[in-house]
Amino acid sequence: MNQKAVVSVVGKDVVGILAQVTSACAQNNINIIEVSQTVLDDYFCMFMMLDITGAKCSIQELNHSLNREGEKLGLSIHVMHEDIFKSMHRI
Repeated sequence: MNQKAVVSVVGKDVVGILAQVTSACAQNNINIIEVSQTVLDDYFCMFMMLDITGAKCSIQELNHSLNREGEKLGLSIHVMHEDIFKSMHRI
């Protein structure tokens, strides 16, 4: 069974956001299933669905790593397991 995670990225648009986030995923053997991104009035907004089944790190380690990268770029990056995301958004 595939395990999935959701990543949200929000902040001032700068060069290299997508490259930084996707590189961190690739380095940890994490497959990006879907990406939705837009720039709204100079603010970058992105959601990604990841397949973390074969990940070389835990979801907590990935979250910590992406948070560090986000801080360097002035971004807010959050990673959560798909089950938690679904529970939070259930009506």
